[in-house]
This record gives sequence, structure tokens and C-alpha cells, in this order.
Amino acid sequence: MSIHSIRRTWKEGTYMRLSSTDKLKTFVTTQEDLEHYRSGKPIDPKKISQGDLARAAQVHRSFISQLVVGHRTSCSPLVAERICDRLGVHVTLLFDVERPAAAH
Repeated sequence: MSIHSIRRTWKEGTYMRLSSTDKLKTFVTTQEDLEHYRSGKPIDPKKISQGDLARAAQVHRSFISQLVVGHRTSCSPLVAERICDRLGVHVTLLFDVERPAAAH
């Protein structure tokens, strides 16, 4: 566990919404990065592959890919914490907490 992420207990039904795909793309290798690489430009060595991030977050690579391109925008708090832990950032840098609506 990194110093950026302290596991906490989340209220049932809470989920995390990705605040910006652009922010996530600054940490993760994208299709655009690979196309630039094929044309001879280097990939930022600070970026990690989607596969590496998926393994660290214990999700499928396609889940990370869908977050990066914006087809998915939310995940569980635990997955968000694992993602941010691997990236070395606080969870609130990439995700907003969405709390469940109060029952009536």
C-alpha cells in the first residue's frame, strides 16, 4: 500500500467516478502513444502499460482500456484505490466519490 492511498471502509453502494480521462492518460500508455512510437517517437517512460495497471488493480486489461477511452467512467472504491496506488497518486486526483442516494 502506498502513502497516497489509505484503505478505508466505504458505505455500501458507493462508487468512484473517473474525473477525467485526460488525467488518466497522463499516467497510462494509450493507443496514440503506440502510434507515435511506431513513427519513431519515444513513449514517456513515466507512463505504465494498461496491462500492468490492470494486473495491479486486479481487473481485466479491457476494463482499463475502457476507462482510458471513456467508455467506462466508474468503478468500485477498491478498484479506484488499487489503480491510484499503482500510479502513486491519491485517489481523489483521478476519481470523485459518488455516494448512494438516501433511501426514502
